[in-house]
Amino acid sequence: MTPVRPALDPELRELLADMPLMSQLNPEVLAQLRQLPSTPVESLLAHRQVERREITVSAKDGAQIGLSVLSPVRTERTTPAPCVYWIHGGGMVMGDRFSQIDIPLEWLDQFGAVVVTVDYRLAPEATGTTLVDDCYQGLLWIAEHADELGIDAARIVVAGASAGGGLAAGVTLLARDLGTPAIAAQMLICPMLDHRNATTSSRQYSGVPGVWTGEMNAFGWRAVLGDLTDEEIPAYVSPALADLSGLPTTYIDTGSAEVFRDEDTDYATRIWAAGGQAELHVWAGGCHGFDALFPQAQLSATARRTRTDWLARLLSLPRESGDVG
Repeated sequence: MTPVRPALDPELRELLADMPLMSQLNPEVLAQLRQLPSTPVESLLAHRQVERREITVSAKDGAQIGLSVLSPVRTERTTPAPCVYWIHGGGMVMGDRFSQIDIPLEWLDQFGAVVVTVDYRLAPEATGTTLVDDCYQGLLWIAEHADELGIDAARIVVAGASAGGGLAAGVTLLARDLGTPAIAAQMLICPMLDHRNATTSSRQYSGVPGVWTGEMNAFGWRAVLGDLTDEEIPAYVSPALADLSGLPTTYIDTGSAEVFRDEDTDYATRIWAAGGQAELHVWAGGCHGFDALFPQAQLSATARRTRTDWLARLLSLPRESGDVG
């Protein structure tokens, strides 16, 4: 029997009709997906006055991790800028540092923010805490080079979408537990937070083709967890296992018609229960990643504008170039 599911937003349903969807992910399909072209970041930067710097940092095991630093060109010395540390999505098994980069570039436009994005290693080649540790090393580098980058170390926002949202949550937990660096906020966009994959929404979006299904989610988690038993899984890898006290202010959004709806809602609820501050948006009819896939949709424009408004309040900054969307 087909489970009852929240209906897709009509505009998104029409757009998805032209997109090839699948329900399963396996090593062969993953290899094919990894051959697809990367996001053409040059075209996104062409109309912007942006300085681009490519650097590498050493991971805990000595591997070299790439960071791209995208800074607005400044004609004169100004006050230090906020920084958005962007962690890309892709189920922890695909994507690169430029995946979904159009999202944080809006904040470069709006607030003059410096955007730093990280090329963490992917599963299944990397497993366990390797991915989140790679991201944490990038965050440490930003904090250590704040003056050089022209950023305000008190206004570093860790942000990510999907798997990147889960890794952003893990990085924020690491920074809390290790006492450094200070993070002003975390923005978790449809985050992948719970390896158990056992919520109502994960069941609703299994057994049916989609952008990201319960079966695909299980594949991604198997890839990153490797041989770890349930008792060995660190909360930095599966943040839903963590104590959520003492976290910086948090923004979470998700769609009503997607796998991660319930674990994302639960994460916000548990932050509140621990005395923290979180803003939660569940976009009615939104599928997984709808605003990244279809930024032209009305629901996407609303979701993106709402995030930017939240950042404006958080950073106490005027906008520089009007409304998003």
